Parts: sequence; C-alpha cells; structure tokens
Amino acid sequence: MPGLVPFALEDAMTREEILDRYRRLRAISTRHHGAALKFLSRAAILIHAKRLGLTVGRMLVPESEEEMTLAFDLALYTAKDGRSGALDRYARAVRLAPGSDEARMLDAMRDAHFSIWRLERRHDTAGLIVTDVLREIETWLIDEKLEASAPEGMSFAGRLCAPEGFAMSCGVVVPVDRGLIEEVALDMLAWRHGDPNGVAQDPRFAIAIYRAAIDNGIMASVIYE
Repeated sequence: MPGLVPFALEDAMTREEILDRYRRLRAISTRHHGAALKFLSRAAILIHAKRLGLTVGRMLVPESEEEMTLAFDLALYTAKDGRSGALDRYARAVRLAPGSDEARMLDAMRDAHFSIWRLERRHDTAGLIVTDVLREIETWLIDEKLEASAPEGMSFAGRLCAPEGFAMSCGVVVPVDRGLIEEVALDMLAWRHGDPNGVAQDPRFAIAIYRAAIDNGIMASVIYE
C-alpha cells in the first residue's frame, strides 16, 4: 500500500531516537489538525455528526469529546467526490518549506489510509507490528500509548499515515471486536465496493464503524490525548 512502508528505520535508529522523532512529528500533526479545523464550517461538522447520530435537529448532542472527535475525523479526512477536503484546502492555504518536517507530515496526513488493524506483536526496537486486515499488509506503527497498553491480537479501526519509515495514527483509534465487525458487515453501503482497497477508501466504511462504536458504547472507554 503506497505511503505505509514498514521497517525502514529499524536498523538505523535507537529506540530513543525513534521515539524522539515520533514525538516531534506527533506535535506537528496536532498543530496541523488544529489549524485545518478552521477550514471547516459548522454546517459541515453538523453533517458528519448527524451521520454518527450525534445531533438532534441542528444541535450537537455527543456524550463525550471522544464521540465528537470521530465527527471531526470524518470532516477533515473525507470529502464528496470531486470536492476538496479540509486538509487539502488547508494545504493550499498554508506556506510550508518544501522538504520540512511540517510539509512531510501534512503530505502524509493527506495520504492517510483507513482500515481495521490487528496488533500482531511488539517491534524489537520500538512500537508495534500491525496488519491491515482488509489489505493483508504488515506495517510498523509507532504509538506510545498503544505500545504500553494494547494486548496482542487487539484490533482497532483508524487512519494511519507514514511521514517516516514508520506509520503513525492520525489521532483516532477505535477498538473493534468480532461483534462490531459483524454488525458493520450487515451495512451494505459500507461494503458496496467489491475489493478491499475500495471498501477501506469509501467514507461510508469509516462512518459505519464509528456509528457502531458509538451505538455500542465503545467510545465510553476511549480517551484521546
């Protein structure tokens, strides 16, 4: 899968060097997310929140900030066919030095890949080895919180991007289990594309997973930093 290249740095950097690099890029991605939110209208946010069942009329009624984070994720990373997304509009407006960490991070975020990921094992140096369940590709993921707490075999939904030789999450990690996946499998819109890559890239797949996570109370146990 383009953009997610596993294991490229493992022989060249120590654990602390990898984590230091990750922390710098994570801080940059956080700034990009905050700046890109300014390119979203309230109407756009309401549309995505409504798809997740987080509105009553034109009022937002999420039960937690984590539920709203899912709506912001959809608003930032998805767009109607033929229309630009918020991250793309932000990228056109901001002036970043070519080749800088800021430019590298933003390019990676714009090329993020959504899927269901299964944690296979800890990486020998830092992070985790995860498998893209839909595309059946292994990726080296750096995420300090997941590395510290997630059990092997855990599955989660979210977007990963690769600004370096390792992948990073784009902020949203939604734990999923067999029951939730089976529920999403009944949503014909989420599976309207026959090939795995088409399914993963269709925003309706992410919407179905996020909606099921909210409806089943999964987000009550999730805390985003």
